[in-house]
Amino acid sequence: MKNNKLSIDRIAFIGRTFAEYMKMFDLDEDMLRQGPVLDCPAGPSSFAAEANNRGINITACDICYDLEVNDLSQRGKDDIAHVFDKFDEASHLYIWNHYKNKDEVIAHRSKSLELFIGDFSQGLKEGRYRKIEFPGLPFSDRTFSLVLSGHFLFLYGDRMDFDFHVSCLKELMRVCSGEVRIFPLVGLDAKPYDYLNDILSILKFNDISVEITKVPFEFQKGSNQMMKLYHNDGG
Repeated sequence: MKNNKLSIDRIAFIGRTFAEYMKMFDLDEDMLRQGPVLDCPAGPSSFAAEANNRGINITACDICYDLEVNDLSQRGKDDIAHVFDKFDEASHLYIWNHYKNKDEVIAHRSKSLELFIGDFSQGLKEGRYRKIEFPGLPFSDRTFSLVLSGHFLFLYGDRMDFDFHVSCLKELMRVCSGEVRIFPLVGLDAKPYDYLNDILSILKFNDISVEITKVPFEFQKGSNQMMKLYHNDGG
């Protein structure tokens, strides 16, 4: 039986690789080298680990980063199994241009988890990973030149309320001197977030410029756009 959305019962602790980030957020390495970058919430994405190997300064944040590394590993494995156990019922909501099949997607998610786990203990000591409780962030104003936030806001719009979304976006902007990029702009049902226009109005009222642009990546149907936010004063 087909479902009208990916029916998972929790916010999944699932990550993406560096290569996937580059496509999802339409990035290039020169952009990443312009200043410190924040990935929030990052989950078990290997973006920070792989970027560090390239000499790029990435800080990754997540509410789960106070767990022991073995617990993080097990949670990641459990959530990959949980999501893809439900996946076949909603596979019609996805486009197969970037992955051949479900097994290839699982392989990417598993590789991201493996690289993240391999880097986490050392990265935690070096400050590459920070435990946070969104929307509050333990950073000074305009610390990061670029802030990325993927597969959290809007994606789980059916279980996180409007005010939470607004608070998170404002906080991401507070710690950013350049751009905030959000991806995707659709929910688990592959439909645009219901209150996107209301959020855009609030952001503009708070002197934040908003741009919706296409990205060279689409897996969920309709998830080929990201939101870019800027300070109107130019940072």
